[in-house]
Amino acid sequence: MSVSHINEALGAVQQLKQNLLDKQRFKGFSGPVRMVSGAMALTAAPIMAAPFYPMRGRYYILGWAAVFLVAFLLNVIALIAWYLNDKKVQRDITLLKPTLDVIPPLFVGALLTGVLFYHKDFQYLYGMWMCMFGLTNLASRYVLPPLISVVGLFYIVAGIVCLVATDHMFPNPWPMGIVFFIGETAGGMILYHDRRRYASFDRYMKNKDREKKEAIA
Repeated sequence: MSVSHINEALGAVQQLKQNLLDKQRFKGFSGPVRMVSGAMALTAAPIMAAPFYPMRGRYYILGWAAVFLVAFLLNVIALIAWYLNDKKVQRDITLLKPTLDVIPPLFVGALLTGVLFYHKDFQYLYGMWMCMFGLTNLASRYVLPPLISVVGLFYIVAGIVCLVATDHMFPNPWPMGIVFFIGETAGGMILYHDRRRYASFDRYMKNKDREKKEAIA
């Protein structure tokens, strides 16, 4: 067997492996949008820590709810744009199934937030929110890059620390801003570099196919 045949066989194996990974990975979540979300959280912290901001529990909840809502809408817009424009998706609704994995922890988090808000017990909210985001990352670990699990564990560990150190935690928005900035920036960078790696491999395989066709011609 010649060297060229060996290279072709290795290329075919590599392409098959990449195709299998490509089918397993979900690419609807946007890395840059996650990084923007983290920056929004870090920007919100000094605003809510400023003297002019009302030091009442419901205003802190409203402030973080606004950050979450804007970040959520940006992620939904990015998801829809991917679904409508990615040629590989071909508007196959079944490819959106991985988004359902994050719904249970978000729903439970929203439910617990409502219960704590009703009882005016705000001190556990930061830790609970962090743990909730940690679970959403872990829920997606099988369809996203493996390093996303590290982000999920980071959120959970930070959440546990906040749950243990609850004294006078809620009036201080900095833990939320810093933790979510680190978590969302790291998660966004993981998704962004993973997407670029796949794009580079696709270009490499297209060039190999073109070279093969030119050699045959």
